[in-house]
Amino acid sequence: MVIDNIKNAGLYYCMGRGIEAALRFLENTDLERSGIGRHDIQGDNCYALVQEYETKPPGVWEAHRKYTDVQFIVSGEELMGYANLDTMRSMKITGDYDDSKDVFKFEGEGDFLRCGPGTFVIFTPHDAHMPTIAVVDPQRVRKVVVKVLAEG
Repeated sequence: MVIDNIKNAGLYYCMGRGIEAALRFLENTDLERSGIGRHDIQGDNCYALVQEYETKPPGVWEAHRKYTDVQFIVSGEELMGYANLDTMRSMKITGDYDDSKDVFKFEGEGDFLRCGPGTFVIFTPHDAHMPTIAVVDPQRVRKVVVKVLAEG
């Protein structure tokens, strides 16, 4: 897991071609005006999902097998949960892996990060995460999640 401000994106280009493409997209796209939905960067290897939603109370944890998430807050503020799958406390899988959505969900304990505009977080397949959590009261958030096919 990596958390930083988009101003420092260049420091992470070395993480692979897909991560570099994702970060360059976030740096160079007018995300305030981009339409909601999918935006292809490199086809299924790297694509962005522009979202708007109300933050909510904590829910379930999720993780992926095929894709790394680069989650970027355009506006608003939320908490994002994080835990390494190998060290997650009290982990209990709550359903089967959904290959079509590349997600499995579970319960457990982890840490929470406060993320505001300009923050990006990179969650790799060994990172559990719980996004969209209200800091205090629910608020509107505009976020872009770039899905990067995991390399190696």
